[in-house]
Amino acid sequence: MSKPVRVRFAPSPTGPLHIGGVRTALYNYLFARKMGGKMLLRIEDTDQNRFVPGAEEYIIEALRWAGIEIDEGQGVDSGDGDAAFRPGPHAPYRQSERRDIYQKEAQRLVDEGKAYYAFDTAEELDAMRQRLEVANAPAAQYNAITRMQMRNSLTLRADEVKARIQAGEPYVIRLKTPRKEEVRVNDLIRGWVNVHSSAIDDKVLLKSDGLPTYHLANIVDDHLMEITHVIRGEEWLPSAPLHVLLYRYLGWEDTMPQFAHLPLLLKPEGNGKLSKRDADLGGFPIFPLQWTDPATGVVARGFREDGYLPEATINFLALLGWNPGTEQELFTMDELIASFDLAQVHKAGARFDIQKAQWFNHQYIRLRPDAELAPAVQQRAEAAGFDCPSEKAEKIVALLKGRVNFAHEIFTEADTIFNAPTTYDETIAAAKWNDDAVRAVTAFRDALGGFEGEFLADTIRQVLSDAMTQVGIKQGKIMQAIRLALTGSGAGPDLMLTMEIIGKDETVRRLQNALNTLKVPA
Repeated sequence: MSKPVRVRFAPSPTGPLHIGGVRTALYNYLFARKMGGKMLLRIEDTDQNRFVPGAEEYIIEALRWAGIEIDEGQGVDSGDGDAAFRPGPHAPYRQSERRDIYQKEAQRLVDEGKAYYAFDTAEELDAMRQRLEVANAPAAQYNAITRMQMRNSLTLRADEVKARIQAGEPYVIRLKTPRKEEVRVNDLIRGWVNVHSSAIDDKVLLKSDGLPTYHLANIVDDHLMEITHVIRGEEWLPSAPLHVLLYRYLGWEDTMPQFAHLPLLLKPEGNGKLSKRDADLGGFPIFPLQWTDPATGVVARGFREDGYLPEATINFLALLGWNPGTEQELFTMDELIASFDLAQVHKAGARFDIQKAQWFNHQYIRLRPDAELAPAVQQRAEAAGFDCPSEKAEKIVALLKGRVNFAHEIFTEADTIFNAPTTYDETIAAAKWNDDAVRAVTAFRDALGGFEGEFLADTIRQVLSDAMTQVGIKQGKIMQAIRLALTGSGAGPDLMLTMEIIGKDETVRRLQNALNTLKVPA
């Protein structure tokens, strides 16, 4: 019987979570849910020099906003809406709190002759690299050949090594990479990847501060936390052979997780990896939530604060590198889970098309119930000094939500509802404001003035039709002139609904103002 699926998302708290990290978390989540498994959140904070206060909390909030639910690990919801940590069976889930575990495994590798102590200073390492560069060596790295010219437990006597350690001399523990061996990785997306061990350097496993590097920590944690599938970015593919070696050296090769390396997110032009600079130049966010740098105070935009809905953002990200094999584009989270398949994830990078993200947001704005969007319109209107009861706000949403990409644009689009025109489109006026237009607007004004029924779009339409019949003018010929009189422009949303929202008295007032202001061209 196969083991239950367990995946993990393991970001570093070195700043805000990149939108590509959200996609990685999403693919892990979709796979886990599809397979009936669990998803863990582990914080890889062993690089204390790059630790940024608030970054871990940001990561947890971003995942929660996106609807990516964590089953185990940091930030597991306590059930009452708080971000309280509920320990799981493999706690702790911050790597900085697991130091003893890594030190034990690193020492075991040294004792078994699979790793070694290295005492080289930064200056000695630089000198080694310079020598190799001058000699035109294929790679200026610490490896099976160069390690024999360095200060480590492979070149020093055992008693000297012991004395150095007892004296407190700084050292690291390095992996003893085999010199001539083929290392194979079967990637679920890319197939077999073969690397000769001569291309793998002797990576540092344990740093001089006693904390592990990513390479050791993630292998140890993935094993102890029973991770079955490692789904991560393509940038980690070159490290995969090293990780296979570590699993082998630690005696865990039989339970090693399967790997899947996701394609890169590319610049909008498609040439190169997407960066924050690309986002800044393109005028779009690259982080899920707004981020304020605690050191500089610089604020970076977020998808949430820019007005992207979480479901639209997730739908957009899901299709950046994965194709369901159908024409369907709009997916609920449940539909994504049901459709997701790692075999349909692309190898090639995915171009980050922000216009497509806006299209998705437009679709989800249209699908949102009017009552959910209305409060934001109401708040903006009242903040601007306009009276806008909830019923009016809902009508405005119904009228305009199909014309915007973001909910906050609804209030902007509603300017002609809250404000009577003070100017009129000169081109439309020159073409459409004529004697027939004056007669039609006058007749419509008078008909509305005597109207006593409920002022709804359908009845307004009928009043207009009757008035035009009385003066013998075809309705189609004067609709643009009536719109001009009411809004100042020749195009816009449904005019009958617009009049319903602004009300009878305001409609009549605007018609009269246009009659007073606009002149028929000579």
